[in-house]
Amino acid sequence: MNRVMNSIVNTAKPILLAVACTMLSVAALAAEPKGDLALASVSAVAVDLDSGEILIAKHPDAPLSIASITKLMTAMVVLDSGEGLDEWLRIKPWDEPLAKNAFSRIRLQSKARRKDLLRVALMSSENRAAFNVAANHPGGAKAFIEAMNVKADQLGMHDSTFVDPTGLSPDNRSTAADLARMVAAAHGYELIGEYSTTRQHTVRFQGPRYKLGYGNTNPLTGSFRWDVSLQKTGYLTEAGRCLVMVTRAGDTDVAMVMLNSFGKRSPLGDAGRMRRWLESGTVSRVAGAAKDYERRMVASFGLASPPGGE
Repeated sequence: MNRVMNSIVNTAKPILLAVACTMLSVAALAAEPKGDLALASVSAVAVDLDSGEILIAKHPDAPLSIASITKLMTAMVVLDSGEGLDEWLRIKPWDEPLAKNAFSRIRLQSKARRKDLLRVALMSSENRAAFNVAANHPGGAKAFIEAMNVKADQLGMHDSTFVDPTGLSPDNRSTAADLARMVAAAHGYELIGEYSTTRQHTVRFQGPRYKLGYGNTNPLTGSFRWDVSLQKTGYLTEAGRCLVMVTRAGDTDVAMVMLNSFGKRSPLGDAGRMRRWLESGTVSRVAGAAKDYERRMVASFGLASPPGGE
């Protein structure tokens, strides 16, 4: 699957890309985790990127807010546009008042290169950077959001809706199954893998000249125990803690999707639980607070609890 994705993306054939991504849907998705695997996330999927096989699935079809996981779709639309990555973009204010806190250190009316804004949007979830790559899209932010939804449809993400490029709106919604398709497609873009896993990056601005340093929001990118080739974190009150990533489990490239966990460490813990279970069948305990949160969320969304009351 990964080789297919690379070939398709490099030749910029969106229709063929949509066909290729349907390979992810041929495996049946279970309603609960396999075996006795316990996860803190309300919804989760793990997919073998070479075969397209669904390895783990927990409430894979539940539509949930996805927060900044949105930015992977933003990155694909930017790269599909063919706009110059070295172009200097003037930083614009938000189109309209935001319901969510969108603090940013980037100064309005200064300039940064498109590639720097895209990198810090992915690695550090910089919201003003994500908004500005969309605002500087041909046709503006409205055309950009339309392109996001067209791309989602091409990828077979038929249970997904995008209303902004940052993920600040809780109305950006998707399912773990759909996001597995998105992650598989994004993994075919070399720059998305590189930018999203960058540990540290300094952006240099013009007009006025200044610079800002950024770090990666996912600590696993700096761990020698993990081989992470793509990642994105996300958080909103409505979405909980979210994480998607591509990593190695044994000899396999696996796309992992974890939606709506409690606390910053919970989705990271789920990534470890899934990898250990895939590699050795080892089952790890979920912390009590995270388990209680998961149970409350499962009940509030009207989802069936897995066997054993996990």
